[in-house]
Amino acid sequence: MRRLALILLCTTTVLAQSDKKSGYENSARATVIHPANVYVAPDDASDRTDLVLPGRELIVLQSSGPWLRVYANTDTEPSAEDTPLAQQDLPAAVHPGWIHNHGVVDARTPDGDRILFGAAASLEKIASDPHPPASAAQSAHLLYRRVFDYFPDSPLAPESFWRAADIRWQLEKSDVSTLPSAHERDSSLRPRLYEADLRKILKLWPNSKWAALAVFDLLDESLCGDWQGLPSCPEKESALYEKYAAQFPDGPRTAQALFNAASRQAALVDMFENKRKSDDAARHLHALADELNRQFKDSDFAARAAALAFRCDQKVPNYGNDKD
Repeated sequence: MRRLALILLCTTTVLAQSDKKSGYENSARATVIHPANVYVAPDDASDRTDLVLPGRELIVLQSSGPWLRVYANTDTEPSAEDTPLAQQDLPAAVHPGWIHNHGVVDARTPDGDRILFGAAASLEKIASDPHPPASAAQSAHLLYRRVFDYFPDSPLAPESFWRAADIRWQLEKSDVSTLPSAHERDSSLRPRLYEADLRKILKLWPNSKWAALAVFDLLDESLCGDWQGLPSCPEKESALYEKYAAQFPDGPRTAQALFNAASRQAALVDMFENKRKSDDAARHLHALADELNRQFKDSDFAARAAALAFRCDQKVPNYGNDKD
């Protein structure tokens, strides 16, 4: 009997904890498309405790007229968004607050996918300005991600997921570029970037334009930080880009990949001290320029490759100092 009572007590405790946790796990997930103040009480005169930026996740606990009682994710680290707020163990010190019930989007919002996508696209454009707000790119990333999270069957879901993954990739790549290791020739000496979302694209939408875009981003991890004047780096990188172009002959980055390969061959013409190797690189450059002209004649990349080939023919260096 004593053992049975102990089992029942443990079972009751587990169920109570489960019920307590499901209190917010089963609540509506939502986000905001504008910065929203968090108040202690549903009153503008009450104290403000925090600020929720666009794309940050909310757990809606209660609606009261023009106010919502919420748990809000105000963490600025991207990793804090890898797990939905409803699945996180909230610290005991975290208390719900109140926000105005406007500019809030959840899975039930009519045209919510288009609204989130449009808000993200606007912030992405702002982030490309010369002096953007510090949070613009991160908010765009999160709003795009919310399209997929809340509307996974939307026609906008694949494009949104790709844009979210790419923005995060570019932000992390920019951060890594400031480290001393960014100039190491060996790419393995650099910190690894967050690949999970790009690899998820390959799993969810294989053989798609989004997969082609994701693989192109992932090539960054294999590039040299600094060539240090050695031909082994442009040789390796040219092969990587040509392999990519063969894998995705009609992809949205194929022309760019072929041009990147051509630019490496143009550099090798000047880097090789052996004339035979230099001549081989020149022929390779011309072949790539011809391929670009055949496949992507109207693109800037085809014209740029033609300019590289002309410089090579005119003995104008494509690598190093080109002044006479």
